[in-house]
Amino acid sequence: MTMADLFALSDKILRSEHTDVRPFNRINHELSELDNDLSFVEAFSNSVNFATDDGLVIVDTSSIRGGQLVVDAIRGWRPNDRFNALIYSHGHVDHVGGSGAFIADAKQAGKPNIEIYGHENVQHRFDRYNLTNGYNQVINSRQFGTSMQGNFLPTDTGQVTTSYSSYLNLQKGGLTMDLYHAKGETDDHTWVWVPKYKAICAGDFFIWNFPNAGNPQKVQRYPVEWAAAMRAMADKQPEYFLPAHGLPIRGAKQIHEVLTNCALVLENLVSDTLNLMNQGARRNDIVHSVKVDAALLAKPYLRPLYDEPEFVINNIWRLYGGWYDGNPAHLKPATEVALGAEIAALAGGPLKLAQRAQEIAESGDFRLACHLIEHALNADSGNKQVHGIRGEIYQARVAQETSLMSKGIYGYAARESIKLAD
Repeated sequence: MTMADLFALSDKILRSEHTDVRPFNRINHELSELDNDLSFVEAFSNSVNFATDDGLVIVDTSSIRGGQLVVDAIRGWRPNDRFNALIYSHGHVDHVGGSGAFIADAKQAGKPNIEIYGHENVQHRFDRYNLTNGYNQVINSRQFGTSMQGNFLPTDTGQVTTSYSSYLNLQKGGLTMDLYHAKGETDDHTWVWVPKYKAICAGDFFIWNFPNAGNPQKVQRYPVEWAAAMRAMADKQPEYFLPAHGLPIRGAKQIHEVLTNCALVLENLVSDTLNLMNQGARRNDIVHSVKVDAALLAKPYLRPLYDEPEFVINNIWRLYGGWYDGNPAHLKPATEVALGAEIAALAGGPLKLAQRAQEIAESGDFRLACHLIEHALNADSGNKQVHGIRGEIYQARVAQETSLMSKGIYGYAARESIKLAD
């Protein structure tokens, strides 16, 4: 796809002339030249590539599965230029996992070692991944519906050779790049300003979906700092905006609108949540009370197709209020098995409770139905009939949900019970 084609598609979507409801992250490993010596490879995590007088500078390497394909695409564009430097926007494996392919290419060509730049917390992230390898395999298998084996962090992932704390001015082959740290989806995030092109490499600060500030299975996100970073980007008045997921955007006015709307939705969620927290509201009440302006949610780049506002609210509570949700029974709870057994006994047995859950699900109240079916299962975890009903409830709930995170967790639960019901 040519530069004009790529930006034309992006423009069409932003004008709401594109009716496709799928995510706009296209995993085709195709390279588009966006400007002289500037290219963009669409992948699970995109790669932004700059050709300099002293070789190629690459922002993000995609995943272990896509790394070699990204390298091949770049080699089709610049077959003889050495890889001079890699810049990690952050340490998520879909951004750094492909680095081994870049390092191998450099070694095969007999070129000097690649410099790797990233925030100082990237290494802390890598260390944590090694400590929680099994857990990360479980939650990512659940989230994406795929099985994972081996090391969650690929063993050939390139280690950061030059780290920084808050700001780094990078000079490579006549190209100036300013690296800024800001907390957002992660505490190790970097966004890059390239004055020559008036371009920003945004990493995961923008993903063509509602900001990923609430992932229920991952560590703390930082919505306040995230919003501030987006306003700082807008202040640069960029002409090119190059995210790590989804299409690039061109034009200062258009980019400014996108960035400020994303900042606004996070700022409002934080403000509204804190307001209720300061009034003494419980977390459950806040989750069901705070809403996002429907006009903002309708924007093609704020659709809740990956994360969703409810999860962000929970994360804001965790950031400011800790893990206690305000319900005294949850401070030191009974075991789920004991609670399930008692509620099932009151209902007339686990199967009776499961059947009631099914009735409620059929009425459309999946939130309540899921509570009841979990109590039924906890009361009799080996009951195939209960598992059968549970599988049906969660299958139906998957169809009702919009975000990948919700679909992943509910789909995992459905598959779990369908297997045990056979």
